Amino acid sequence: MTSLRFILIFFIGIGIVSCDDKQVFDQYQTVSESWEIDEKINFTLPELDSLQTYNLFINVRNTNGYRYSNLFLISEMKFPNGKVVTDTLEYQMAAPNGEWLGNGFSDLKENKLWYKENVNFVEKGAYKVTLQHAMRKNGEVDGVNSLEGITDIGFRIEYAQNP
Repeated sequence: MTSLRFILIFFIGIGIVSCDDKQVFDQYQTVSESWEIDEKINFTLPELDSLQTYNLFINVRNTNGYRYSNLFLISEMKFPNGKVVTDTLEYQMAAPNGEWLGNGFSDLKENKLWYKENVNFVEKGAYKVTLQHAMRKNGEVDGVNSLEGITDIGFRIEYAQNP
């Protein structure tokens, strides 16, 4: 009975993923036991149609071991010509009552967080995105060295409008 349930869940999951007609790129990188402050997560984006418009997302998977209600990230997007755009981002991870905002059935929650919308990739060549956490405890100058409870960081690109 357990194997039948597993097979059913597997095929439902495949069906849901295959119906995603907006997805252009969706990649995850697993964080070791904790996300270290100097650990950078890198994504090399595929070559994209310069005439298309895209929405960009950062995906974060966390467990109940994550001890904060928000998440600060530093993102860098490196263009093929060498230009780098750096952003400091803040995302809410929990509601005021402490309930996680992400989706998931167990203690693992997945958050699809807006990064940029209506983006055109007009330069030919490789774009690279680098993500790094920038968490600090209230009232402290030094950052949190080891961020526990984050299991995976992902980057997703979707068509802003279906092609």
